[in-house]
Amino acid sequence: MTTIRYSAQRQPLFSRTLRSFATPGGAIYLLLLVLLIILTFYNPSLAEPDQMTRFIGRSVPIAVVAIGQYFVIVAGEFDLSMGAVISAQVVLAGNLIGQEPSRIPQVMVLMMVLGTVVGIVNGVLTSLLKVPSFITTLGTALVLSGLTFYFTGGAPSGNPADAFRAIGRGGLQNVPLIGFVPYSVLVLLFVAIGAAWLMKKPFGRMLIAVGDNPATTALAGASPWWIRTKAFILSSTAATVAAVLMVGYAGVSPVVGQGYEFTAITAVVLGGVALGGGRGAVLSAVAGAYVLETLVSILNFAGVQSTWRPSVQGAIIILALGIPLLRMKRPAWLTKRPVNRNTPDDQ
Repeated sequence: MTTIRYSAQRQPLFSRTLRSFATPGGAIYLLLLVLLIILTFYNPSLAEPDQMTRFIGRSVPIAVVAIGQYFVIVAGEFDLSMGAVISAQVVLAGNLIGQEPSRIPQVMVLMMVLGTVVGIVNGVLTSLLKVPSFITTLGTALVLSGLTFYFTGGAPSGNPADAFRAIGRGGLQNVPLIGFVPYSVLVLLFVAIGAAWLMKKPFGRMLIAVGDNPATTALAGASPWWIRTKAFILSSTAATVAAVLMVGYAGVSPVVGQGYEFTAITAVVLGGVALGGGRGAVLSAVAGAYVLETLVSILNFAGVQSTWRPSVQGAIIILALGIPLLRMKRPAWLTKRPVNRNTPDDQ
């Protein structure tokens, strides 16, 4: 009897675990595992801990941007200014720091302030003035891009000190069992854990509630406009963190962040986050970012031209959005069960 009771108690947990992998937010981890196995087939050295951590480190900027985009999307909005924020912040750091490492702390504080201001502007225009977020953030992106190109002339400008570049491309040496751990991986762990913790707090629950039903949230005593503004601030702050890391990888260019906003949206959607808001897990968005980067690496090893990347991202968005809609709106003849016409006399 004890064994039977134990199995009965454990079966629901096992069933829930299996069902979780059947959801978009859970299936993304299985997809990531499969893609990593395929990538390891093309590049066997990736199986080494040192090379795996380097691969994870190179993909951290898009993962951080995906976390920022998650906050906005789960609240029912979009942030199309993230790429422009990255480019502006990279150029700002490159020109203000120069070869003076002593300026790094002050410039990083200035970058965070700029990111916060952009987030507040996006949030206020969207939430208080009721301007659609894709229009607001597109306008912000155009303003930032215009200013960046004006001050740089459209060419790479600035050369930050190696100490600043080391944040993105440096790391801890001789770590037991792993070898090399990029600083960027540590940054991702801090940001991801912080984001997951935040979503467990009242703010996270309110953020999801605003994305699901803002009117009901307002009746409950919350301020939807302020919650959404906080989401935009987090998004711009995440873009700023990504900019700091990208200086080490991509250098200083006025277009270094171009397209990152759409890549982040793709990663978030791939992670099972509802575009209308109200549903989704932040860590699934991170997994979605790594699925994209792993898929791109596989395509590169397979000899597929990089110019196909936008098409692949577009197809992923269409599939990620279309498949759930097809499940919900299947024709009646697909879901109708056959009628048992046997009568008791026939039996």
